[in-house]
Amino acid sequence: MSHFTLQFDAGGPLLRAVVSVSAARAGALTAASQELPPPVPIQALVDTGASCTCIDPDILINRLGLMATGEAECLTPTTGATPQKMKLYDIGLRIMAGSVTEPHLYLDPLPVMESGLFDGQGIHALIGRDVLNRCVLIYNGTTRLFTLSY
Repeated sequence: MSHFTLQFDAGGPLLRAVVSVSAARAGALTAASQELPPPVPIQALVDTGASCTCIDPDILINRLGLMATGEAECLTPTTGATPQKMKLYDIGLRIMAGSVTEPHLYLDPLPVMESGLFDGQGIHALIGRDVLNRCVLIYNGTTRLFTLSY
């Protein structure tokens, strides 16, 4: 099992990741002789309170040119008991390990939800339990380290 350990600060456990079109979408674009959009590097916050991984719609729509594959209802602290409909997208997600030589966690296709709640926070995404369910997460608050095994 591969793993990495990173330090965190007041911003919480942050990961470097890369978002790309899914392999299926890349195949369709290639078959249609269309150019593939370049993968987008992002900073993501590990969030055990998020059931689904959420990504800024600017990355999904403007940078990757994706079309929504569906909708889902979502409850957030700002919506209270009233669910809000959010668009879903299929992506490829590569979570970068501590160094380039270490194996990365790659998920494709990964259905994600759009979320425009990241303005001013320095992040582009929340890594939710849909990803964490495939990993072991150790959060050590006393040493300010977290480990992700996959």
